[in-house]
Amino acid sequence: MSDRFALTGARIFDGDDWHDNAALVVRDGLVEAIVAAGAIPPNVARIETGGMLAPGFVDLQVNGGGGVMLNDHPDVASIETICRAHAPFGTAALLPTLITDTSEITAAAVAAGAEAARRKVPGFLGLHLEGPHLSIARKGAHDPALIRPMLDPDQAMLIAARKNLPVLLTTVAPESVEPGQVSALSKAGIVVSIGHSDTGYAAARAFAEAGATVVTHLFNAMSQIGNREAGLAGAAIDTGTFYAGIIADGIHVDPATMAIALRAKQGPGKILLVTDAMATIGTDMTSFTLNGRTIHRKDGRLTLADGTLAGADLDMISAVRFVHRVVGLGLDEALRMASLYPAQAIGQSHRLGRFAKGTAANIVSLSDDLAMKSVWIDGAKVFAASPAR
Repeated sequence: MSDRFALTGARIFDGDDWHDNAALVVRDGLVEAIVAAGAIPPNVARIETGGMLAPGFVDLQVNGGGGVMLNDHPDVASIETICRAHAPFGTAALLPTLITDTSEITAAAVAAGAEAARRKVPGFLGLHLEGPHLSIARKGAHDPALIRPMLDPDQAMLIAARKNLPVLLTTVAPESVEPGQVSALSKAGIVVSIGHSDTGYAAARAFAEAGATVVTHLFNAMSQIGNREAGLAGAAIDTGTFYAGIIADGIHVDPATMAIALRAKQGPGKILLVTDAMATIGTDMTSFTLNGRTIHRKDGRLTLADGTLAGADLDMISAVRFVHRVVGLGLDEALRMASLYPAQAIGQSHRLGRFAKGTAANIVSLSDDLAMKSVWIDGAKVFAASPAR
């Protein structure tokens, strides 16, 4: 196929507005323009898609997929498998996420991420290190034996890792990290997220002032909004500089709670969709292991033996459908939560989450009922649905 082509016959959402009777022109893996259907440049290959086109989804929290967990296999092959597993669900850029583990596993994951970046693995955006500097009181499925305070060598490791990764996001808790450490990480270009924490509102606000800009899976594994203490959940909603991920599967957060939070969120930071996906995505597996513990898959839930939720059995297009159909958001806002807002949260909206001249040609093609049709990453088609019989 030519390195220059136009996608036609679809309604186009550019991240801000809808375009009818238009075509999306792609050249050398980048968006060239959105033009009127009758103004496609000559000698440009035309691909009729129908339905809708939207910017490829961006997922900041992906623990696994395709049968593998980054923790169990912290290598480039696993990163490639995870990225391939999520592409059919519209995710064109993601952060493979390492759940709290040993220093050796963390170092291997960082090295694999650096190599994946060097090889330009399709869909690889960088890494999310979720822990080990968390609160045991809000550990969730993280192994408490591996949770520990951040020491100077840990801070130095993160700063060194950032130099070899396009994006590095780390989830930490005020119980295990000092504001000065957050400031140092932020100044080094690391996106600092607060999560797995029992911290109060005032401390969370102090960490925002120190440079933390994201909150990990809002309402889950954190202090809640109370009548006399707003907690981390309240700080996430009330602090304009915080972006906040949310797991929209109807299991982790009640739809009414999501709707309330979306109405109340102070900007410019937004609530964005994350999957917190595990190895199950793209497979029919019924269980897998994390840190030597079995996680069971049943009825849309992933749990440890004691019933503790352990990540999510969720893909991004399902999350989009949920906030649109169940929570009641307009489709344009649901799409922004899956693409533009996560890109903004990590400083990548100049190339992701939008269609504009020079942005990455990461594209999802959807039917009118939000079924996945095709996905392009950097202008290359990586998924096409089988024709209906």
